[in-house]
Amino acid sequence: MSRLFAVIRSRGPRWNQAAPLEGQVDWAGHASFMNGLRDEAFIVLGGPLEGTPDVLLVVRATTPEEISERLARDPWTENGLLTVKQICPWQLRLGALP
Repeated sequence: MSRLFAVIRSRGPRWNQAAPLEGQVDWAGHASFMNGLRDEAFIVLGGPLEGTPDVLLVVRATTPEEISERLARDPWTENGLLTVKQICPWQLRLGALP
């Protein structure tokens, strides 16, 4: 049975600090991959945490290993632009998600 997880990803060693998000290597491949995960309802919410090198994802999955395995196929993970920093089970207490 799936549950919610909070996932923090952080910029990896190949992140180009001089380029904007959309200017990173294989932006189109990364965007397509992430949109696919959203379309499958694997990723519920996601976006960069302003002022940090991190990204927050709210994910529906059964285990942390499932999350790691799926995110490992992201072109930006494969290219060293993003790494998984933390995966934590998360219980929504206020508000609602679709």
